Amino acid sequence: MLTRDFLITADCKSAFGDIEASLLWSPEQRAASLAATLACRPDGGPVWIFGYGSLMWNPAIVYDDVCCGTLEGWHRAFCLRLTAGRGTACQPGRMLALKQGGRTTGLAYRIPEGEVEQELTLLWKREMITGCYLPTWCPLELDDGRKIHALVFIMDPRHPQYEADTRPQIIAPLIAKASGPLGTNAQYLFSLEDQLKKLGMTDDCLESLVGEVRACLVPGESSRWPHRAG
Repeated sequence: MLTRDFLITADCKSAFGDIEASLLWSPEQRAASLAATLACRPDGGPVWIFGYGSLMWNPAIVYDDVCCGTLEGWHRAFCLRLTAGRGTACQPGRMLALKQGGRTTGLAYRIPEGEVEQELTLLWKREMITGCYLPTWCPLELDDGRKIHALVFIMDPRHPQYEADTRPQIIAPLIAKASGPLGTNAQYLFSLEDQLKKLGMTDDCLESLVGEVRACLVPGESSRWPHRAG
């Protein structure tokens, strides 16, 4: 399971699986990306992180406030070819990202000012192993009425692991079969489904995909898997 301790001690070259050397970012690349992102921090206000996937049930970061929120202009899509973590190069799966259009509900976490550098360094180690996302400051409306800017990890369509075809009938067999050091790809999808239900959220993009993945699994297999893995 992906935990805070795991992130602190993990060697990115091996901890997540066998990542192709040409894709793996160095610590220096991650640090440069983080510095560039912080240089664009809006108005010097609090740093908020928007979680729309595993950050919703396993944030593994220090925060002093959390609230449901809605991101306009982006929607969930399993558009990232997954060859590590919950997949392999021989049996790739699909990981979640955001693509343009629609809207996404999720959780926003506020990072204490004194913890920003430490927490974002861990977050970059988690999300930016191959630089597949574009960390972007986006306007976000919280359910309590606050309007903030939050850091959002959006899919970089120029990345070599970007996959444009996200039709459920195409990606469901991939998700159903893929697994890696962090667990199965299907576990991730079912954990997302579970968390959205607990928060009273719906996502039309996921409904047909969940059904297709369950149909690909051996009867009873999905019920044996824990739904809270990170």
